[in-house]
Amino acid sequence: MAVELNHSIIWCADKARSSAFMTEILGLPPARTFHHFLVVDLDNRVSLDFYQKEGPVAQQHYAFLVGEAEFDAAFARIEERGLTYWADPARTKPGEINRHDGGRGVYFEDPDGHLLEMITRPYGG
Repeated sequence: MAVELNHSIIWCADKARSSAFMTEILGLPPARTFHHFLVVDLDNRVSLDFYQKEGPVAQQHYAFLVGEAEFDAAFARIEERGLTYWADPARTKPGEINRHDGGRGVYFEDPDGHLLEMITRPYGG
């Protein structure tokens, strides 16, 4: 059997709010319940399992490879919501996207401050 990523837990202050943000921005089906998680299924059989916790949430980074049409639609939703976005993970280029490797990329934050990234081409590709 090959080694594949199956799921990752996203710690959050409000799992309903955080999973809804993710599915709405990325244009995914609503999260499903699995025990104490709200699970967002991605197209490559990997899930993001939102787990609500008390206290501070350690901020993480999650990157999504999307198609050109999906990027356009998600980026439009980012702009419609008035979200701050950046071309770089250091957040030194606000209001810009990047064009690495002939694709497009953008960084933005979810409600808990996790740094989300969308790219249309894998880096180094």
